[in-house]
Amino acid sequence: MHTVAVLALDQVIPFDLSAPIEVFLRTRLPDGRPAYRVHICAPTEEVDAGAFRIRAPYGLDALAEADTIILPGTADPMLPLPEGVSEALRAAAANGTRIASVCVGAFVFAATGLLDGQRATTHWAAAAMLAERHPKVTVDPDVLYVDEGQFLTSAGAAAALDLCLHMIRKDHGSAVAADAARLSVMPLEREGGQAQFIVHARPPAPAGATLEPLLSWLEEYMGRDLTLDDIAARAGMSTRTLNRRFREQTGTTPLQWLHRARIRRAQYLLETTTYPVERIAAQAGFGSPTAFRDRFKRVVGTSPYAYRRAFQGVRVPSGTAAS
Repeated sequence: MHTVAVLALDQVIPFDLSAPIEVFLRTRLPDGRPAYRVHICAPTEEVDAGAFRIRAPYGLDALAEADTIILPGTADPMLPLPEGVSEALRAAAANGTRIASVCVGAFVFAATGLLDGQRATTHWAAAAMLAERHPKVTVDPDVLYVDEGQFLTSAGAAAALDLCLHMIRKDHGSAVAADAARLSVMPLEREGGQAQFIVHARPPAPAGATLEPLLSWLEEYMGRDLTLDDIAARAGMSTRTLNRRFREQTGTTPLQWLHRARIRRAQYLLETTTYPVERIAAQAGFGSPTAFRDRFKRVVGTSPYAYRRAFQGVRVPSGTAAS
């Protein structure tokens, strides 16, 4: 039987710890036998889990006997690893053990050096911090999980379920994984990555007040077919000067700023209205519904319809949903 070891460190995030435990323990083979045994391991007898404390029945030595090791996140991912943890994980990796992290558990993983030269993900809100702290790791903040073969990483919280189902499918096939997905009341594969969950706030505000009137004008008239020449004319400067001022004060170009503002406008309309995609595309300033769908998918990582289905608080009448 495949053994999964879940490593619990102090300040372990309870959901990160429990999600893989539940998914793997409930997985059954076609003949009804359990597909996995799960061991909870820790460097100390008792672990602080925030709202409660847990007593782990296994120590770090049990990691050497596991086929898969899961690394949940901790409340403070910047804390140094407890003594012996890095050595135990590196030894397990050298023996071919599969290792996967959940959410900010990627910080635990990266601290061992095992992710150096690898592609990885974590919660989108912590992705920049992971990339800065571990520059040898290629961090992708847009996906639900990354499978590099022996090493796997998942995005925030619920993406642990996606990653576990992916590993179950690799271990035992789609039928067993689909059954596990049904027990977890979630699809075997979700549409889109975690880019759809990133909050795209108002595009960057300028460091000074020079461009503020222009930015307000762009927000008001983004529904128009605006060119760089149009924006420069409104600003009363050459396109070259406009580009330079924009980069100095916003860190981006006028058209990039405008595209980002249009995407945020489209997200807002998808979340709060039942307008069809054609109307949203026009109000957000996209040339056509097709252009809108293409850019939205590139930036957000999912289709307008899937985004609305996930985030809209009102029922969409038949025949009016964005797609």
